[in-house]
Amino acid sequence: MFGQIDSMRMARELGAHAALRQRVIAANVANADTPGYRAQDLRGFAQTYRDSPAIGLRTTRPDHVSAGDWGSAQGARIDAGGEPAPNGNTVSIEDELVRAAEARREFDLSLSVFQSGMIMLRTAIGRRG
Repeated sequence: MFGQIDSMRMARELGAHAALRQRVIAANVANADTPGYRAQDLRGFAQTYRDSPAIGLRTTRPDHVSAGDWGSAQGARIDAGGEPAPNGNTVSIEDELVRAAEARREFDLSLSVFQSGMIMLRTAIGRRG
């Protein structure tokens, strides 16, 4: 039901993007001392969401091939750049903290949009709260 409402779908995808981005950030921090490790990040949510198809393929028969998940959850990883240390590592803890705060803000926004959508749906069917 919620998959048919675009704002709810976008909120779900934004939350999935934020969660995946947190995983990438955690991997960067975990490899902060690994020689030669290049910090990674995800493409921005807006660009990823815009590039994704609006309608997924439907599989109505067992012979059909599904298109898989669409949207930001797939998240194309990119090189986060940064000045390399003498050992070739490009992870900066300060940059990772900023990225983690951005991912948290994205997740909070997705949660707010989803909660607002739920309130509107409850109001539309005549329930309160």
